[in-house]
Formats: sequence, C-alpha cells, structure tokens
Amino acid sequence: MKFYLNDLGIVSAVGNSKAEILKRILAGDRTGLTLTEQLLTGRSVYVGAVNAKLPHIDKIYSVYDCRNNQLLLAALEQIKATVAAAICRFGIHRIGVVIGTSTSGLNNTELAWADVVNTGKKPEQFHYKQQQLGAGADFLAYYLGLKGPAFAVSTACSSSGRAFASARRLLALDMCDAVIVGGADSLCRYTVQGFSALESVSAGLCKPFGRHRDGINIAEAAALFVMSKESGPVQLSGIGSSSDAYHFSAPAPEGEAVMQAMNMALQEAGKTPDTIDYINMHGTATPLNDAMESRSVFAVFSDVPAVSSTKGMTGHALGAAAAMELGICWLLLVADNPSGELPPNVNGDELDPSLPALDYVKQGQYLGRKINTCQSNSFAFGGNNISIIVTRS
Repeated sequence: MKFYLNDLGIVSAVGNSKAEILKRILAGDRTGLTLTEQLLTGRSVYVGAVNAKLPHIDKIYSVYDCRNNQLLLAALEQIKATVAAAICRFGIHRIGVVIGTSTSGLNNTELAWADVVNTGKKPEQFHYKQQQLGAGADFLAYYLGLKGPAFAVSTACSSSGRAFASARRLLALDMCDAVIVGGADSLCRYTVQGFSALESVSAGLCKPFGRHRDGINIAEAAALFVMSKESGPVQLSGIGSSSDAYHFSAPAPEGEAVMQAMNMALQEAGKTPDTIDYINMHGTATPLNDAMESRSVFAVFSDVPAVSSTKGMTGHALGAAAAMELGICWLLLVADNPSGELPPNVNGDELDPSLPALDYVKQGQYLGRKINTCQSNSFAFGGNNISIIVTRS
C-alpha cells in the first residue's frame, strides 16, 4: 500500500509561503531568528517568531481562539483547494485530522493568569479549550465540518512526526480516505523558561553541530499536509519509530534506538543507505543531541549523504518541528531544482572536530542532479524518536 503527501501549507520564522521558505532556507537566511526580552525573565533570547498577519478566528469559534490555531489556519489557507477537492470527492466522514503539538494555546493561559493576578478576574474571551492539546485537531475538524477521526499527538519534539504515523494508520485501516496531518506550536513563556531551566537555551544564535554550540533557539511554526492513497507529488515511503526511555531530557549517548528508527524507515521504504540523497537532521545545537545524532548517522550510513540541520534558520519549533522539516524535504522534492541545491547547515561557527566527519552541507552546495529521496529525523524527551523517508513520485 502506498501513501502520498498531496499538498503542503507551511508558515515559519523563515517565511509564510512555500516559495519564500524554500528560497530563504537555500540561501541560509537566519534573519527570522530575532532577539526578544518578552519570554524569559531577566534575559534576552533569540526566538523564531512567525512574522505575518495571521487569519482572524471568527466569534463562532471563540473557544478555539488562540495563536496556535491562527497558525494552523494560515497553513490551511495554502491547501484549501486540495482540502475542498478531498471533501467533495470523499465526503466529510472519510477525512481525518491528526495534529502534533506540545504547547497548543498555552500562551492564552499565561495571559489569563496574568489578568487574574492583576485584576482578580480571568478575561471573558479565555476558554480552557484554547490550551488543550487536542484543540488544534478539534478546531480544524469543526472549522471544515469534518466528521472523521480528529485527534492530537503530543510527544514533545517528535509530536508532528508521530502524527504522520497515526495518519498513515488511519488510511491503512480504511478509516479515512484522506487525512489533514501536520503540527503547530506557538511561542510562550512556559517553554522558553522550561528549556532555560534545563540550561538548553543558547546564549545567542544556535550553532547546530558547531564546536561552541550551547543550546536551542525556540521557535513557532505550522505545517499541514493532505495525505492520501491517491498518487501525489511526494510519496511517504517509510517511517521508523522507537523509544529508549533512557532519561527524561537527555538522549541515550550511543543512539541505539535512534539507529533503530532510521534503519526501520529505510527497511519500510525499501531503500538502502546509499539511496538517500539528503538527511534533515534533528540537529538541535545542544551538546548531547548533536553528538549522539552525528554518531548514529555515521554508523547507519557508511556512505554518508548530504546532511544539515535547518534549525539554524528556523529555530526549534518543538511539537511542530518534525512536520515543518518534513515540509522542507517536500519542497526540495517538488521544486524546480534540477541541480539539487541543498539546505546548508548554518551555524556561524566551525564544525565540532570531535564529531564524525559527515557531509554537512555548505552554502551553495549542490547534489549535481535532482533530489529524489530525503530522510528527516526528530527526537524528543524520553527518547521518543521518529525518522521519515519521502521520495519524489
């Protein structure tokens, strides 16, 4: 059984359309990462904020009115024709929604509590549903009038990658004919303060695989795909998942479960390591993650393909990161890119000489032909790992 990613809507710190995002990613543009004093007490940090006028959520959907759902609407707007065609073809009972997230509308709760502290009352427009992890899937289903399965997946930074495994299962079990799948996360103080407490927030711009890497730049984004069994421009060829439960927040240093996930994806896709043209690495720019991932990739891929972390431009969008980075792979496969220009590993630093010598993409590096197959890695707290392979149809 084959599964296809028929269309993509995406917004992130590097742009608000497919064309803009691909152009800026290939150019190594870091200007989407900006300095703010609003999210961390007593300290300025770089974050990746979406710089766009987001769609208004009508009053009829007021219980869902939050930035996270506005990001989802902005992504949905880009695929509305494909979604409408799927509804017309399959009907509202045969289309599902699966959304990965880790923060949902938590920022609304932060603002509401600030009002309670200052005035003794919560704002009238606040509703608990705005922060529920399942709110994005509920909202999209309600907004589109869909009656198929609708739910959220929340496994921290692999959330939206896991959503693809769940969406594929709905199609394989014939519970749906199409699934709107992806992820969204929006900036809030809770996550920035939390990662700062773990000493995982960079003092400046993040440095994926850099010698002086010191942490992440937290970001927001949304990416939505239409997935179906009907032929489309990109095939979802393989998914590998694993969980090692090594530590609450640190990766298992030997990366055995990560290697298991990558190998599982290769096996499912019917691919050998030498057939992968490009790997979008998880590449958080934390010392432990980058060391583990680089060793794992080196062990699995004897002839190492081109690799990079695009988080040096997008920031780390947490629960939305996997879908956004799979979106970058999708764009590489469908773009008019005959020479195979690749996303650079931008870090403003020298590469860490203690890491295995992978083929980290340099600015202006080309594959020399069309890119046909990409693999994208995402890892999360608790050792929750996902690796996805997509191929040009």
